[in-house]
Amino acid sequence: MMRRTLLALLVLSTPALAAPEPGHEAMLAHRAAYRLSLDAARDGSGVTQAAGIMLFEVVDACDAWASRQRFSLVVGDRDGNAIETSSDYNTLEAKDGTALRFSLTQLTEGAVTSRVAGEAQVTAQGGRVRYAEPAAKEEPLPEGTLLPMIHTIRALAAARAGQRILAAPLFDGTNAEGAQDTTTIFSGGWTAANAESRFPQLRDQGSARMRIAFFDRGPGGQTGAGTPDYEVSLRYFANGVADELKMDFGDFTVNATLAELQPIPSPC
Repeated sequence: MMRRTLLALLVLSTPALAAPEPGHEAMLAHRAAYRLSLDAARDGSGVTQAAGIMLFEVVDACDAWASRQRFSLVVGDRDGNAIETSSDYNTLEAKDGTALRFSLTQLTEGAVTSRVAGEAQVTAQGGRVRYAEPAAKEEPLPEGTLLPMIHTIRALAAARAGQRILAAPLFDGTNAEGAQDTTTIFSGGWTAANAESRFPQLRDQGSARMRIAFFDRGPGGQTGAGTPDYEVSLRYFANGVADELKMDFGDFTVNATLAELQPIPSPC
């Protein structure tokens, strides 16, 4: 579906919303391009190289944030085989953190391997997610569930306040099993702005480094310590832009380095 068509459908069907979560006014609507490269591979994984690109866009849709992330990665092994995986992920998130519409398509070598789509409503008691794909079903959301942009805003606020850990269920619409538990660990404290950044939009912005671990919830929504399903380390600036990411896929980790950054004017 074309981007303009998707946004039109989502925005036109968005109900009236409550006041935005404090902190939204600091977020920068922008387009960003990241270069992907292999950081390290686990022993026995067979992975010898990885390269690709990630494109991220977040648009101010007045009562909501519309985002799109496109990801393409080619992974090679010691036998000379190479496999390309890609994804296209779209969301529309209410600025008050109560609603999310989402769509994710994943491909391997150009063939669709999975689709996830639906909408979620978040309430004080948790809320519910209604999936349209891969199959029509509903799942409850645990109390305290955060949506992606709200999670970013609260993580930045926690880092600025000197917290060491932020733990919360997160629903982002990237799988068909409901919310995941997340633990965000902050390292190094809040860093002052660096006027020498090569990106003008980041020169007056403080930043924080953090590592976010995602844990699948057990049967019946059980929680508990275990091996993360996925981890990402990154540096977030106060305006919600990340310039350095390290994504841990289990067998290997990939670096994502910000190559281009372009602000998007608000239409509101």
